[in-house]
Amino acid sequence: MLPVTAILLKDLRQHSRNSTLLLFGVLLPLGLAFLFNLMLGGDGSRFSARYAVADLDRGPDATAFVGQVLEPLERRGTIHLQRVSSVQDGARLVERKEADAVFVIPAGFSSARSSSAAELEVIGGAHAATAVQVAREMGQAFAMERHSIRLAVLAASRGLPADEERDGRLAQRAQEVAAPLSLVSDTSASRRQLDTTTYHAAGMAFFFLFYVAMFGVAAIFEERRSRVLARLLAAPISRAAILGGKALSGILVCLVSMAVVVAASTWLMGARWGPPLGVAVLVIAGVLAVTGIAAAVAGFSNTSEQAANRMSVVAMVLGVFGGSLFPIPQLGVLEVASHLTPHRWFMTGLADLAAGLSPGALLTPVLVLLGIAAVTGGLALTRVGRLTHA
Repeated sequence: MLPVTAILLKDLRQHSRNSTLLLFGVLLPLGLAFLFNLMLGGDGSRFSARYAVADLDRGPDATAFVGQVLEPLERRGTIHLQRVSSVQDGARLVERKEADAVFVIPAGFSSARSSSAAELEVIGGAHAATAVQVAREMGQAFAMERHSIRLAVLAASRGLPADEERDGRLAQRAQEVAAPLSLVSDTSASRRQLDTTTYHAAGMAFFFLFYVAMFGVAAIFEERRSRVLARLLAAPISRAAILGGKALSGILVCLVSMAVVVAASTWLMGARWGPPLGVAVLVIAGVLAVTGIAAAVAGFSNTSEQAANRMSVVAMVLGVFGGSLFPIPQLGVLEVASHLTPHRWFMTGLADLAAGLSPGALLTPVLVLLGIAAVTGGLALTRVGRLTHA
């Protein structure tokens, strides 16, 4: 065990003096996570918008839209709502960027007999494309739904004797129908998502973890070139001890890199990684998977430059398909391909932790990551002789 410890400490001293390792292991992940978080608006865990409404109708349908759709969202803090008396006042708010969009409820909206006349107008600002699109969808959905209800009332009364009181009751019941728009929390899906800050911090940390792992593997090529490996092999030290010491040093460097990014992103950016014990288990499994992949890539390379180039390609491909750089749509070939990457399972495990699921929910992601580590590590072991030949 003494040779393994000696090699481990020697490699750790070398890594501690490598400024490039600090760059890829800490500075780049944190810097890019902060940049992406800044560009995409910070905490994207929920939708938020500033709307204004100009009610030119004052009828029952207009009252229902404001009272049953907009005001509940305002009370929940999803939107900030302002009332304006005219279209011009709403347009000025949008121009001054004091509102993202203004709903204009035209006169005659409640008494409209056609879907075109029942349309709400939305005036949106170019500075808030997402909020404007949401406003348009809300307005169109409500207008079409109210028009459908009115048609249903007309159809129900058609062919029956004219009865003004009956028609009035039907119309009143139509106005009392609950608004078709509502926002609900889905504990099985929507909550199992990372907020924007945590997503980018975790994605960048795991993406650059491949490059950190490559530094440990590249050290073998460097020692082979400088004949240090030949002297080690000539000494009474087994190959297993040499590889064990180098593997442990690489794993420890990766763990330290992840620990620093987790702590720094939590304190500086407000990232919410989840319960420390669960995060630690997931990080260890992820580091083992990445180390195994790096060792396998190195085993099929002849020089450190070749290994670094191949590892860069592998890191980029897996990062893109694994959703580490940007979210992968939940459909099609990309969704299937993402399940073959360690990034997908690492991010899935973090999302499960963020959702407050039981520790047993981590079992599948951790087992998959350990399986990747076992397969790639086993593949690397078949190339040990080639990798360590002096």
